[in-house]
Amino acid sequence: MNIIEHNQNGLVYLAADGFEAAGGVAHGFSTRLGGVSDGIYTSLNLGMNRGDDPDKVKENYRRFCAAIGADLKGVVCASQVHGDTVRPVTTADLGIGLDEGEPWQADGLVTDIPGVVLTVFTADCLPILLYDPVRRVVGAVHAGWRGTALGIVTRAVERMVDCYGCDRLDILAAIGPGISKCCFETHEDVPNAMTESMGASALHCIQVLPTGKFHVDLKALNAKRLEGAGLAPEHIAVSADCTSCLPEKYWSHRYTHGQRGSQAAMIALL
Repeated sequence: MNIIEHNQNGLVYLAADGFEAAGGVAHGFSTRLGGVSDGIYTSLNLGMNRGDDPDKVKENYRRFCAAIGADLKGVVCASQVHGDTVRPVTTADLGIGLDEGEPWQADGLVTDIPGVVLTVFTADCLPILLYDPVRRVVGAVHAGWRGTALGIVTRAVERMVDCYGCDRLDILAAIGPGISKCCFETHEDVPNAMTESMGASALHCIQVLPTGKFHVDLKALNAKRLEGAGLAPEHIAVSADCTSCLPEKYWSHRYTHGQRGSQAAMIALL
């Protein structure tokens, strides 16, 4: 399974070909290309609380949802706190859209309700989308290094199995664009957190630098988490794009020192 790039009238986004082949789902990972924002937010900023003009952000949402085939009125998101809480979205949550504050904290969302557009926001952290085309269940995960160490993507798979009866071998996963090993330079706290959580299996995803710092491969660590959760390796797609390497294409918190917009990753059952 692969991550492929689409250009819809100048709006560039990424999608998993395996999701598209399975059908029945709308999904996409945004870039910063194809929106109407300007200044430091040029152009497709989907961050609602970054200081951008709200009307321009709403237009960006309209364009992105139209490009991927999702219903803007169905958008549901959460307050992301770099934890491992995964929340099932129910009919009681419908109507939580862009004009309301997120009523709960979670870094993962799962649902089996058609039309609900699960949404997570990133600007170096990893967006991970999950889809079971058999049981018709979707998930969206925000995984920074803390969430990776906590195993949030594993929690999301477990929620899909426990709440909706998914078979792990039916679940497809797409790890979207985020900071890659080449640019994610850290102190020892990050690799320590990974080895404490995942043991020696994390070591091949960590490189010691001559400076005494480390390069950490969050994409490989989350792919390993997904395989450990029971997913078939061929059902896991990983974007090669590094948000920090490609600042003209993606928002990167590290590259811009926080002066930025946000990407969004969305998924919805049709």
